[in-house]
Amino acid sequence: MYREAAQAPGVVRTQLNSNAERVARLAARLRQAPPRAIVTCARGSSDHAATFARYLIETRLGVLTSSASPSVSSVYDVAPDLAGTVMLAISQSGASPDLLSTVSRARSGGARVVALVNAESSPLAQLADDLIPLGAGPELSVAATKSYIASLAAIVQLVAGWARDSELAAALESAPPLLERAFELDWSAAVATLSGAHSLYVIGRGLGLGIAQEAALKFKETCGLHAEALSAAELRHGPMALVRAHFPLLIFTQDDESRAGVVQLAGELAAQGAAVLIAGAEVAQATALPTVKAHPVIEPLLHAQSLYPLANALSLERGRDPDRPPHLSKVTETL
Repeated sequence: MYREAAQAPGVVRTQLNSNAERVARLAARLRQAPPRAIVTCARGSSDHAATFARYLIETRLGVLTSSASPSVSSVYDVAPDLAGTVMLAISQSGASPDLLSTVSRARSGGARVVALVNAESSPLAQLADDLIPLGAGPELSVAATKSYIASLAAIVQLVAGWARDSELAAALESAPPLLERAFELDWSAAVATLSGAHSLYVIGRGLGLGIAQEAALKFKETCGLHAEALSAAELRHGPMALVRAHFPLLIFTQDDESRAGVVQLAGELAAQGAAVLIAGAEVAQATALPTVKAHPVIEPLLHAQSLYPLANALSLERGRDPDRPPHLSKVTETL
């Protein structure tokens, strides 16, 4: 896991160059014939990338974006009317049966399928109208790392091209060395806080919510630590009742319009005596995890890259094997 996560900067650098022309063609096609909506389809870490995509597409392009429920097709045998939409399917393996069923039904229902997939010869790649290879190479650890970062980078490249956002495109081009720096940051303070924990909340908002979801999954699968990802706004609607003295929370915030509210929440939680770890801000009575400053769309990628060495170290501290979580396999064939 650690070695594969360390490869992410090189993966992104190569991916941006190799996909530039095909992404530019797709972006031009989307501008010429704008979809009425984007429908995402993914599972696990890829679904967390889809959360990031939803916020980025809606905030930068104003196009309604929603997540498909694969069981609608694979279990209930229903094909929704998706005429005039684009289905954005994201997968490392491109082989999960329920994902393939959903994508196939979406095509039958009128959707254009854009696949972000690491396995270029996979069934999903064959179903796609437009293929954006992630180019992450073999990923042997069950826990996805470099393929997740590659998914985020591919999403940013597509949206920047579609929106003709030269500032965002330039920020993405500068991301590989920033990812290298992010990977080397010392988040060992979080290991000390979480080594004996039984559960925690992982908090983000907007573009950071998908990173919080990814962090919660990594803690569960590699560390045997129950973690729940929540929006900073959603925490106030009930889940706050579980927060007590020393209850751990890991909070991500990027430097955009959501930041002030997240920082205010972190301050309130820390003042109540919760064990608050925060990446992206300084908050009184909270432990600040070091971060690399960047464009607000790029900062979530950097936070994810800093998360992976933490998850690896915490897994080992808790006596687990981060590469071989119990009861899990690399390709999850959900029906």
